[in-house]
This record gives sequence, structure tokens and C-alpha cells, in this order.
Amino acid sequence: MGFCKLVIALGGNALQESGTPATAEAQLEVVKKTCEYIADISCKGYETAIVHGNGPQVGRILMSSEAAKDVTPSMPFDVCGAMSQGYIGYHIQQALRKALDKRNKKVPVVTLITQSVVDRNDDAFKSPTKPIGPFYTKEEADKLKTEKGYTMKEDSGRGWRRVVASPVPKRIVELPAIKVLWDSTICVAAGGGGIPVVEKEDGSLEGVAAVIDKDLAAERLAEDMNADILMILTEVEKAAINFNKPNQINLDHITVAEAEKYMEEGHFAAGSMLPKVKAAIMFAKADPSHKAIITSLYKAVDALEDKTGTIITLDK
Repeated sequence: MGFCKLVIALGGNALQESGTPATAEAQLEVVKKTCEYIADISCKGYETAIVHGNGPQVGRILMSSEAAKDVTPSMPFDVCGAMSQGYIGYHIQQALRKALDKRNKKVPVVTLITQSVVDRNDDAFKSPTKPIGPFYTKEEADKLKTEKGYTMKEDSGRGWRRVVASPVPKRIVELPAIKVLWDSTICVAAGGGGIPVVEKEDGSLEGVAAVIDKDLAAERLAEDMNADILMILTEVEKAAINFNKPNQINLDHITVAEAEKYMEEGHFAAGSMLPKVKAAIMFAKADPSHKAIITSLYKAVDALEDKTGTIITLDK
């Protein structure tokens, strides 16, 4: 297979295993295993870009910054997002380069610190829902609301947390650079969904406190690059309806219409499978030739060969 454009969205389990320490060293070991699978895909002739999540990582960066605020000024959330892109990208670059060298494939791997333009009037800013950072007492939360204007919400009896918006990405600022690099380089881009920025009246960009879903950012990149395949990797081999119930049915090849029907019936959980299915539908709708795949990292190669995974296309 040659010259097939593929955008891979890596789920959290591709960067960090549950039960392992939340250290950079532990993450690198997980990323090394992940990159063995990505190297196999690259060696099959796919022109590949990688998008990754950053939820736990950016949260820890923010917590470190907040904890040290009496020693050094805390960093704004958009800057923490940029930091997470850098260090996760560095790990992927290092691990994937090694995995490709083992296979005698000489292709550069580079991370682009990527900004995603969002609409400052996006409804998500009116009711922020995405929790980030540490837990606070009611008194601390009230102080942060007053002093910094944060939106704070009580989180399941565990304390108060800051919540931010999760707007839809409209445009990837660094897309022209990705296009230049695409033919010769594996790009790690739009990490964590990209750093959310809004366009000001003078055309300049300004970072905002928000979290962009990485699956939607991967879809934006795949659509703008006119990729052939968007592959969203998660913990399960296939999406399912009636998930975790006795009548669970794993989904194989379904159409956009079928996926939309299942989505409307409430089969996909908001915090996990729903954004993946939404992104897959958006990509498949954009062009009849597009194929979206939802599967696990460990079945990625098989899914690309139509042996497993949930495949979503406009028509059968």
C-alpha cells in the first residue's frame, strides 16, 4: 500500500498505563511500546500524522505551576498546553525514531507546537464543563473566582475544581507547515487538540483557557489535509451499542446514517466514545472516499486491513 494519507488520534492509554507511576520515565516506556505499532503502520506505506491527547499531563503541569506560585509565577493554561505538546511530542519523536531505525526506515519525525483557532462565541464558553487541575476547598474556590475570574464547580463530593470550555476547533494555524512537511516527515501535531486561540480584530492570535477534544482536532487535520483515513485509537477493539450490557453488540462496518442513529439513541458515553464517533461521522461525511476507523492500538494494523475495528463511511 502506498501514498495513503492517514491521521492517527492516540488515546490516553497509548501514553500512560493505569496503575503505573505518573512520571515522565513511565510515560516514555509506554510511548516506546505505542511507537512500535505506529512504526509498523508507517512501514506499510502510509503517510502518517499523529495527534495525541494531553489530559493527565497538562493537569499535572498546571498543578505543579499552581503549587509553586509562591516561588515563581504560575503559568496560564494555554502555556501549560504548549508545554505538554512539547514534552509528549519529544517522547514520541524519540521512541518512534528508534522504532523506525530498527526497521531500517529513514524518515524524520517532528513535533509542531500547534494552535487551533476557536470561535470566541462558541456556546462552550457560556457553560464551561471540562475540569482541570487540582481540587480546592469551597473557600479556596471562592477566592479563585474572585481573584482570577475562574469558573469553579463542585466535583462529585471530592472538592471544587476549575472548569474550562471545550470549543470546536475551526482552523489549525500551522496547517501550511504540515502540508510542506507531509510528503517527507511524520508530523506530531495538534497535541491535546491544539492550543486554543482566538483571532483578534487586528488578525493576531490570543490564547484562551480551554480544552479542545483531540479527536475533533484530529478530524480537522485529516479533513484539511484531505487524508484518506482517520484512525481513532482507544482502549477497545470496536465501538459498541448497549455497551457493558448483556445485549452488547460490537459494531463492524457502519454508515454515517447508522452511526448518527446510534448516537441519537444515546449509545455512546459523553466522556469517552461519543467524541470519537462524532469525529468519525464528520470525517466520513466530508467526502464519500473517506474512511474513519475506531479501534485499539493493538489492532491498528489489522483494522487498516479491514480485519477488525469499527469502520464508518458515508455509504456501505
